[in-house]
Amino acid sequence: MAHPAEHTAPATKRKRTREERKVLASTLAGTTIEWYDFFIYAQAAGLVLAPLFLAPVSKAAPGLATVISLATIGISFLFRPLGAIVAGRYGDKLGRKKMLVLTLVLMGVATALIGALPTYDDIGVTAPIVLIVLRIVQGFSAGGEWGGAALMSVEHAPEGRRGLFGAYPQVGVPVGLILATGVLWIMTTVTTPAQFQSWGWRVPFLFSVVLIVLGYAIRRAVEESPVFQEMLRRRRESSAPLRDLFKHNTKQVVLTALIFVANNAAGYLVIAYFISYGTGTLKLSRPSVLLAIVVGSLGWLVFTLYGGALSDRIGRVRTFQLGYALVFVWMIPLFLLIDTRNIWLFGLAVFVLTIGLGLSYGPMSAMYAELFPTAVRYSGVSIGYALGAILGGAFAPTIAELLVQNTGWAPSVGLYIMALCVISFAAVSAVKETKGNDLNA
Repeated sequence: MAHPAEHTAPATKRKRTREERKVLASTLAGTTIEWYDFFIYAQAAGLVLAPLFLAPVSKAAPGLATVISLATIGISFLFRPLGAIVAGRYGDKLGRKKMLVLTLVLMGVATALIGALPTYDDIGVTAPIVLIVLRIVQGFSAGGEWGGAALMSVEHAPEGRRGLFGAYPQVGVPVGLILATGVLWIMTTVTTPAQFQSWGWRVPFLFSVVLIVLGYAIRRAVEESPVFQEMLRRRRESSAPLRDLFKHNTKQVVLTALIFVANNAAGYLVIAYFISYGTGTLKLSRPSVLLAIVVGSLGWLVFTLYGGALSDRIGRVRTFQLGYALVFVWMIPLFLLIDTRNIWLFGLAVFVLTIGLGLSYGPMSAMYAELFPTAVRYSGVSIGYALGAILGGAFAPTIAELLVQNTGWAPSVGLYIMALCVISFAAVSAVKETKGNDLNA
């Protein structure tokens, strides 16, 4: 048998096949649309949902209403493991592609319904109850989305380019954030504050219908992953993948969850908290803050792709370690710059943060896929990712808001993220380098 290195070098030079390009486009388009839907809610929660759906609390205690509104972001994360279990179970048995299409449609329908939902003034307490139910559907869908997209891209990749291919579904996060923030920026620019509060906030949610049609068409055109097809041909699929997963791969599930914690928590500061803090506490103009987040998201996009490609050269573990070290050292300077209330320094602070975010996110798909055997891979990566999201980003905006309200010192949020960086750094350091592992094993 030829040595793996003999296959790696040519793979880095050859042109991508038509099917590979279709897979990369599909995973990027799908995750972008899914995260657009997810992030629109997260951003709206910090801007307008409290007075609209928690009217009595908002009038009596605006600070508490903001905390509750941000907490609804986290509620959906509690249902991501359920989505991961269901999608993982059937993704490992029926195929990655079928589950990707299903999760995409589920997310889009829930998002569009939020955009059409009457407020508290219209239907009373029913409004926040239905809002939370639809947010739960979003969480269920997001839990099943990432694993399938990650595996479709990594399992189609030449061995020496798994990190780069795996970075494409990761890029869906910053691209989805750019799209969500950009649409919100347009709406806040073309409407008055009263118009935005009345109906303008609904447009980004309803826009999801257009994106879902586009994403569905792209995903339907992609073939099932070659590794999954090989597994079916060999009849190796397990009759109970979830049971088998925790029987043989519990350590990997725990490590994947802990590796993701710090990245997800820091990421949700960019996604949701900085907008709320910048416009609410610092009183910066809403369009300026949204534009600064778009600029930061562009950095996140670039450094995520770079992180995936870098991991193909120096290894997944080392790339993660570098990313988390950068996030750790930047946390206190980040908040000191933001608190200057200078929008340019605000944007610079967020942009520099995304360097470490990208390096600790780009290699994730490849590393996670390489940690699990084929028969339980969808379940393993999806559940690990979902658990990491609960421990990391689910309530990060809420915790950040509570820390600032109780300490009056924004860098206290930085200390919280630094503690999570230590945990994630230790977890990734406990992983034996996965680069080059046989995905068919």
